[in-house]
Amino acid sequence: MQIELKKMDSPIGLLNVAATAEGICWLDFADKPTAGKRLESFAKMLNASISQDNNIYINELEFQLKEYFEGKRKQFTVKLFIEGTPFQKKVWAALQAIPYGSTHSYKEQSAAIGMSKAVRAVANANGANPISIVVPCHRVIGSNGQLTGYGGGLWRKKFLLELETANLF
Repeated sequence: MQIELKKMDSPIGLLNVAATAEGICWLDFADKPTAGKRLESFAKMLNASISQDNNIYINELEFQLKEYFEGKRKQFTVKLFIEGTPFQKKVWAALQAIPYGSTHSYKEQSAAIGMSKAVRAVANANGANPISIVVPCHRVIGSNGQLTGYGGGLWRKKFLLELETANLF
């Protein structure tokens, strides 16, 4: 399997975007200290090699992210290739069900997958989300309404939530 990788500018910093022939498989912040190692581990899990290139899914996501950051796109339609454990996939599917501009607590997200006591496991799965922004883990907050736990930094989570709130209508 081949993973195509492209660095992409955004209002919240440089992004690493990767795709296979099946769809987008990775979207993360390039300035994270663990960015390269996480992507290498992911490629190893898929038994894939990484090359600096483009494909139709990366091009499509680049266009959709531009629209998202302009406040014109509320839902991503680019094809995704999400790999993880069955539990992680269930958690990530629940993330995709959180409406644009809305937030859920980790407890609400746990209840949404029928595992109300698995709050920590859900939080860990959110942290392992390989496709930031598109699989909107930034929409999950603490039960007290506070911003908590975002691998890209709380300032990015705040930016994304404020962007969505400002463009609800």
